[in-house]
Parts: sequence; structure tokens; C-alpha cells
Amino acid sequence: MDSFGIGDIWSIQWFMPETVMAFDWANKVFLYLIAIIPLIFILRWFVINQIRQKLDIALPKNKARKSTSAILRFIPPLLLAGSALFLLVSLARPQRTNEKVEQYSEGIDIMLVLDISESMQIEDFIPNRLDAAKKVANSFISGRFQDRIGLVIFSGEAISYSPLTTDYDLLNSLIDDIDFKMIEKGGTAIGLAIGVTINRMKSSTSKSKVMILLSDGENTAGSIDPITAANLAKDQRIKMYTIGVGKEGKVPFGTDMFGRRQYIEQSLDETVLKQIAEIGEGRYFRATNNKALDEIFKIIDEYEKAEIKETRFQDTKDYYFIYLILSIILFLLFMGSKSTFMVNAMED
Repeated sequence: MDSFGIGDIWSIQWFMPETVMAFDWANKVFLYLIAIIPLIFILRWFVINQIRQKLDIALPKNKARKSTSAILRFIPPLLLAGSALFLLVSLARPQRTNEKVEQYSEGIDIMLVLDISESMQIEDFIPNRLDAAKKVANSFISGRFQDRIGLVIFSGEAISYSPLTTDYDLLNSLIDDIDFKMIEKGGTAIGLAIGVTINRMKSSTSKSKVMILLSDGENTAGSIDPITAANLAKDQRIKMYTIGVGKEGKVPFGTDMFGRRQYIEQSLDETVLKQIAEIGEGRYFRATNNKALDEIFKIIDEYEKAEIKETRFQDTKDYYFIYLILSIILFLLFMGSKSTFMVNAMED
């Protein structure tokens, strides 16, 4: 409907209810005046047939008969009514407005730091701790807007798995591919993971830099002390959230050679994770099941929201001239009909 030529004037689309209802009307009051048109013609008929003096003409009975051509006398007033109708529609200014909204924000740089050590295979989460963490991480990423997000994974060593990026599809794909075989060295190198995070974020110019570290154990590997690393991260203005995952006591961990469920004793020393969060002016969370972990990421998501600004553009297109042209054409046809047999010269 937004592209048309002169030939489109007679298109039935201009008269369809869905087309008319879709218009915005700049001068809607003229639409109400359309109701006056039939009143004018009713008044005209009343004057002609009831008030004006009639001229009696004597004709033989066999000559006084009605002619079907008399119907043609209704054409001129109908042309005039149509012209008036389209004129009022034109004056009402039918138009369409397309609004485009552009959203933007300064964004936040976020590093997700995930523990993929052997103990993350424990099945107190469904199906296990790592897969539960991957699921909520994917959901967290999908809910962000223009934030750059990167990934660090660690076990006995730490590697930068993804630089800061806004390609969320790529990030989700990378998270799906994470498994326990990606780092051969065993242990939990929390300090080293923070160190790799610092290296990834030190060149960032973002006003907000955030690290979310998820682990189920205390630091048992790596050459960097976690507290020292946390202080270095603080110097780089990195805000740190830490999440300890896992239940206390006996937890399921795989099956034996006969397919029977195995259980191991599990405990988590939260001291270091709490200290890291305190140094980083963030917050420490403890998750003991899937639902709790999901809620924690939702809380962090709400904490770290950049202001989203938007700019609106409006493109308004007028269609009044379609109906104006139709009005002029019908009026010219009406004027032309005044000098034809369709008009009763004694009345009109």
C-alpha cells in the first residue's frame, strides 16, 4: 500500500474497511460530516416532490407510462454525493505513520568464570553441576542487551575461552560445547582464573566491569593466591560476584560397575569465595539446587542492568490526494451530466 501510481486510484483497496480502519486521521471531525450528505439529498427530494409546485400535463392514458430510462436521472445526484463524500474523506487527512525505535546503551563488560573441575560432575544438580551452570549461563546471556560478555573456564589451569563479545549466539554455542575434557590438569585454580579474567578486562574502557565466578570447591591449584588476585581485580575496577554450588553431606556421583548409584561426602569451604566477593564489592551466593542457581543469576541480572535509551523516528505518509482526485473526477462527471438527458431541466 505504500507504493502506488495514478493507475492505483481506482483500486478497490481504498474502499476496503480494513484499509480505512488502518488509517490515522489528522482531521477526524470531517468524517462526522459525512452523515450530513444523505440528509441533504433527503431534504432535496422532499423539496422537489412535496413542496415545489408541480406542472400538470394532460396525456392520453395509453401514452402515460413509466420509462426505465428515468432511473438514469439518479446518476447526477449520486455523482455529486460521491464527490462530496470523497472530499470530506480527503479533508480528514488519512495517513499512515511508521514508527522506528532504536535502542542503545553504554553496556557492561561481563566475564563468566566457570569451574569445570571433576567435582562439577556431581549429580546433586540435574543432570549435574556443570550442565546446570551452563543452562543458567545461556539464559543469562540471552537476557542481556548490548553487553559484552566473555568466558573463562578453569580446573587445575585456567583458559580464556571467549573474549568479550556481543555475539550471543556464538557465546551460547561455546557454552554448549564446554565439557570436562577441555582442561586435563585436575584441581581448582580460582586465583589463576581471576588472573586470566583481569588480563581479558584490563583493556576494557567500559564504565562497568563485572566478573561472575562459579565454583564448587576451594583453591587447590595454580600459582596465584585467590585473595591476591581479587585485590588486583579490584584495582582494575572489576566488580566480583561469586557463587558456591553444591549440597553438604552425601551426594550422588555416578554409578559403580554394576550400575548402582554411588554417593560421596561433599562439603564446601565458602570462606575464600566470600572474601573475593567482599573485596570486589559484589555479593556471594550459595546454590544447592537448579532452582536456586537460576534465581541467583536472575538477581545478578537485575543488579547489573545498564540504562537502555531509545530514539524514536516517525515517518508519516499522507493519502488524502487519492480521495481528492476521486472527488474531482466525480464532480467533473456530475457537471458533465448537467447538460445531458439524465437531468430534468424543469426541476434542476
